[in-house]
Amino acid sequence: MNESDLVDAIGQVIDPEIRLPLADLHMLRWAKVRRSRVDIQIDIPVPEHPAQLELENRIRQAVRNAGVDGDVNVRTEIMDASERAVLRAALASDNEDGHGQESLPFADKTSHTRVIGISSGKGGVGKSSITVNLALSLARMGKSVAILDADVYGFSVPKMLGVDHDPMVIDDIMIPPIAHGVACLSMGLFVEDSQPLIWRGPMLHKALQQFLSDAHWGKPDYLVIDMPPGTGDVALSMAEYLPRTEIVVVTTPQPAAQRVAQRSAIAARKMKLTVRGVVENMSWFTGDDRKRYEIFGSGGGQDLAHSLGVELLAQVPLVSALRSGGDSGVPVVASDPGSEASQAFERLAQRIDDMGPARVYRKELTIR
Repeated sequence: MNESDLVDAIGQVIDPEIRLPLADLHMLRWAKVRRSRVDIQIDIPVPEHPAQLELENRIRQAVRNAGVDGDVNVRTEIMDASERAVLRAALASDNEDGHGQESLPFADKTSHTRVIGISSGKGGVGKSSITVNLALSLARMGKSVAILDADVYGFSVPKMLGVDHDPMVIDDIMIPPIAHGVACLSMGLFVEDSQPLIWRGPMLHKALQQFLSDAHWGKPDYLVIDMPPGTGDVALSMAEYLPRTEIVVVTTPQPAAQRVAQRSAIAARKMKLTVRGVVENMSWFTGDDRKRYEIFGSGGGQDLAHSLGVELLAQVPLVSALRSGGDSGVPVVASDPGSEASQAFERLAQRIDDMGPARVYRKELTIR
């Protein structure tokens, strides 16, 4: 193999953290063939690239797949300021709507990313578990998926997803870390678990704006948002920033939870967001005798869906693996894909994908 072909093969390697080819990121400095050895130099943007070892292994595998035998020596150097500026420009051009506060990604009607907001009227109904396992189910379908944890007071997604490192920061651009094939940004990546956020609305508003505008999200097929419970400042901010958000309402079977969840759905519609369906969590528990026990009653999800004029998209059973997976950072869809709960999430992901994006009707488009 000549060096030109070798460079082409290595340039197609995807950086596991940034999720773009090395050629597009200008990270490959050179590659040389020396008899029974291949020497390669790549330039990484920060001294502690969280996926450096995996990247080097991918490069070695690409060289072997290209038919080159012998030793593969991968050397890394840290980019200087001018090289990072070139990389930053590449990241900005790859974002959905450019980079900067004047043009937020995913907001424009031409965006091909579907934004799915997982909402509830109150906490404790398993909204974050639904968010994480739905995201993983979509990823298992071959979709490119990211999660925005907008529950800034009750952030839990990083721990549930098993994120084990901070976001990589290239100049002023954050790279959302990846776990189980899903990218994620959350306030939980910037503060300790035990640290409370005592913020007023404008500070929350600014933080969410920065999560959207100052991160390299790329062009995912889905952005799944863990919405905060209720209808406060954060929900209003998300409606402003992401007017194309499709809302999925999470409830539990009992009528009291259904009534509270209904308020969340009505509030979403008042903010001109489309409610696509209802997910009923903790629908039943399957005992060792294979019988279903409806511990929290029944019918709440179907009644809510009927009152809203939407579909009941899924009923998720109450299983211990769903809880333990959230605590261990290995969601049930990853730890036990054949389980009853995982199959429910698989059907939910397929139904959402089959529905296609919602049509957004605006007054300015009315024909007179």
